[in-house]
Amino acid sequence: MTEKQNQMISLFNQIIPKETDITTSVPGLSLFRIDDSFSRTPFSYSSEIIILAQGEKVVYLGDDIYTYDSSHYLVLPVPLPAECEGRTESDKPILGLSIYIDPIEIGEILLAMEDSKKGVKALPKGIYSSPMNDDIYDAAIRLLKAIADPQDTSVLAPMIKREIIYRVLQGENGEILQSLVHRNRRFFQIAKVIQKINESYSDKFDIDKMAEDLEMSNSTFHSSFKAITNSSPLQYIKNVRLHKARTFMIQDGLNANSAAFKVGYESPSQFSREYKRLFGSTPAKDVAFQR
Repeated sequence: MTEKQNQMISLFNQIIPKETDITTSVPGLSLFRIDDSFSRTPFSYSSEIIILAQGEKVVYLGDDIYTYDSSHYLVLPVPLPAECEGRTESDKPILGLSIYIDPIEIGEILLAMEDSKKGVKALPKGIYSSPMNDDIYDAAIRLLKAIADPQDTSVLAPMIKREIIYRVLQGENGEILQSLVHRNRRFFQIAKVIQKINESYSDKFDIDKMAEDLEMSNSTFHSSFKAITNSSPLQYIKNVRLHKARTFMIQDGLNANSAAFKVGYESPSQFSREYKRLFGSTPAKDVAFQR
């Protein structure tokens, strides 16, 4: 373990000494601590950059596996329902920070960079893992130091958060994140659809109309969507709704029927069947276990 990794661990332990998630006062920045390992389980990722100071997580997306730890960060240009496994060692919890990816901010940074990269020509997955480098380590340490000081949090932390995004754009596979802002037109188009689904998950979606609005054939739309998310548009919508409903039940105390209607289901029985298929148990049993 390097000295920089040790610095990050020490700062995390100072800021979050017990297992919890912290939404900081810096917009789009949160910290988390997970004390125990957990087995492979369905999980809904936001569009985010995740940096770990300690521990290891493994993401399963179909047949693809993405590992991130203190030496590798994870980037999700688009929100993705996937499966995640967490691995800890004795008395060494998972310690990490998450930075929300705002396409507008990405565009502003790229404009300021005046970069000549043209992005990726092939359609990339909506997720990748890349090695940490000294610049990102240094920025992450300065960010944690700023969060530990109330005055620095409001003044310095937003600037350092932006620097980390800039470093990730410059880093290995950064052209994939750049694709979010028109550097791969088809990726950009599908990303906009994914954003709409996550913002308006309870709406009725017409898949054919989505393809038509993008001036794509149905087959091109479906193949492009699956290339990025590893699921069909319909299955993606179902997964987003089920994860949203689970959050409403666990955090807001809604019962299964209320959560089902809130996320757009018209049939509670269909909701229960699809929920059990994804999470492995009925809504009532799963929520009781999670609580």
